[in-house]
Amino acid sequence: MFCRPGLRWVLISAFLYTVSTKDTRGRPRQCDPPRSQRDMNSFLWTVRREPNSSPSYLFGTIHVPYTRVWDFIPESSKRAFQASTSVYFELDLTDPLTISKLTSCQLLPHGESLQMLLPQDLYRRLKRHLEYVKHMMPFWMTADQRGRGLYADYLFNAIAGNWERKRPVWVMLMVNSLTEWDVRSRGTPVLDLFLAQEAERLGKRTGAVERVEEQCHPLNGLNFSQVSGTLWGGYNWRQAGGRAVGVCACGTAVG
Repeated sequence: MFCRPGLRWVLISAFLYTVSTKDTRGRPRQCDPPRSQRDMNSFLWTVRREPNSSPSYLFGTIHVPYTRVWDFIPESSKRAFQASTSVYFELDLTDPLTISKLTSCQLLPHGESLQMLLPQDLYRRLKRHLEYVKHMMPFWMTADQRGRGLYADYLFNAIAGNWERKRPVWVMLMVNSLTEWDVRSRGTPVLDLFLAQEAERLGKRTGAVERVEEQCHPLNGLNFSQVSGTLWGGYNWRQAGGRAVGVCACGTAVG
């Protein structure tokens, strides 16, 4: 990958779990609001080839609405982003072709459906759960969302549309994003998309270091037993009133 000279700001991500740990030395726990800039940790690394060369930056993100985390990102990270001339993401989420390929990659081969793959009881329970979510969605949405022209039916179809044609692993991820909190957050860009939009607005050079196939094929390569056990267990847990703690993040990496 060729990069023009100058500062570069590159994002990375991982599957992250938020864990609150007690610090006996009096410092804030991970889940406590930071008391100062020194208490903020935003996974920013500086990379230099030579002592006097322009630095590159590596920054870790997660897929949550940027408004939820933006105030907790230290000013040093924001300054690095502002100063950089090029920004590279894992995928180009601002490109409609990327979104189209991601959607197509989630679908089962022609002629197959989810009902053909899932145990009958699990399929029926999944269908009932989605009907419940569709019924509840108007009550979950915020006045701000409705004021911006978002409607419950549109939002449900945007998240769960064509679900019977999706591969089980993508249905599992879809179900995990159909909580009241996630629905109320729809319409606000996740952190990586917000940064991509900001980079374009500021006239920075942007790019991607991975192809859609490199994202989809590893997930699509999971066998049914690996996926069905997670879907079944997660569904039972959610039905019992559980709330997701883990955040699945698709950020970016430098090549």
